[in-house]
Amino acid sequence: MSINVKRITGILYPNDELLRWSIDELAKIWGQPEIYSEPVAFDRTNYYDEISPNLTRIFLCFPGLVNASELADWKHQAIEIEARSREPIRAVNIDPGYVDGARLILASTKDHAHRIYLRDGIYAEVTMRYRFKKWQSFDYTFPDFASGVYDKFLLQVRRMWLQEIKSER
Repeated sequence: MSINVKRITGILYPNDELLRWSIDELAKIWGQPEIYSEPVAFDRTNYYDEISPNLTRIFLCFPGLVNASELADWKHQAIEIEARSREPIRAVNIDPGYVDGARLILASTKDHAHRIYLRDGIYAEVTMRYRFKKWQSFDYTFPDFASGVYDKFLLQVRRMWLQEIKSER
């Protein structure tokens, strides 16, 4: 059985040149993004200071519906792109995931109590849920997500998923 979802990815980047490069690399494998979120300063944690102390995050949504079971593959593709971004330290962070009618799922290489192992070193996390007509966070949800700054984008992607899933039936 296929669970069809809208593929998204977040990109943490230090400058517009690396953002454009990342989008071009992702477009080669997943197609040109359909929509983009507003860029948001990534300033609620210093976790990615190895990349740069001044990062911005943007989300992209890719065309069509895809099978959710491929999430681990998407994360491995993202890791390959990150590795090509600069030697010896990556210059971008790419977090693929998906949106459907009820949830935002993100892939991770890091284990934690709230993550479920998929395969090949990749975990899945329900980062947000859609309930009572709004996106809701959990106690473990990253602070930038919990703040609601990405809700407009996630709502738009959810609407696209609803339209596309309806036309599939």
